[in-house]
Amino acid sequence: MTPLALARRSFSTVALAPRPSQTLTMGADWPLLRSLPEEDRRRVLAAARRRRFARREVLFHEGDPGDTLHLIDKGRVALRIATPLGDVATIAVLGRGDAVGEMAVLEEGGRRGATVIALEPTETLSIDRAQFLDLRRRYPAVDLFLFEALMAHVRRIDAQLMEALFVPVERRVVRCLLSLAETYASGGQSDDVDVTLTQDDLASLAGTSRATVNRVLRQAEEAGVLSLSRGRIRVVSPSMLAKRAR
Repeated sequence: MTPLALARRSFSTVALAPRPSQTLTMGADWPLLRSLPEEDRRRVLAAARRRRFARREVLFHEGDPGDTLHLIDKGRVALRIATPLGDVATIAVLGRGDAVGEMAVLEEGGRRGATVIALEPTETLSIDRAQFLDLRRRYPAVDLFLFEALMAHVRRIDAQLMEALFVPVERRVVRCLLSLAETYASGGQSDDVDVTLTQDDLASLAGTSRATVNRVLRQAEEAGVLSLSRGRIRVVSPSMLAKRAR
């Protein structure tokens, strides 16, 4: 297991392993669906519709009707919310294998709690609320899908709260960057990883100021852990970054 995987913190929903092609198969690993019998898993996947989003295209806006669950099959997305001061804050970055909108399939008339935007060309498998309710009625085991998704959401929120309350801000920035590096890594690689986010994004995710993030990143750059460029953080030593997160 790579240093990234060993040090990864819970900043995203529970992972769903992607399917390799446009043909729905059971060869891929779908952890969120493991609790379902194979036949029920096939029915859930068969109900999904493939959707494609260009870079910077919005999957849905905060306040939109919450009627669709998206399973991310390719690319990465950012979850962003409007703050009381009118700013926009990034609260999570999700990638291949993650899910967004799982809360929406439960509440009739519910609204989106965040805007989700594609950070790069992205493909999802979408399941609308009507389809999912029909699946629940016909196949009760599908409720285990919802239970595990909600539990993953609660665990993520708990982890973020503990980090905010009890972890020094400098370490919190590093741990957040580790999580992002894991999201941006290809196939668990241990080589250089490019995180194509701004320092403002990282500050939002870590719950601190851009000035603090810049200071922490500059120190890490001087130590040979990473390099900085406009809109990009290149992690050149994941193992050293992991040590800083302890």
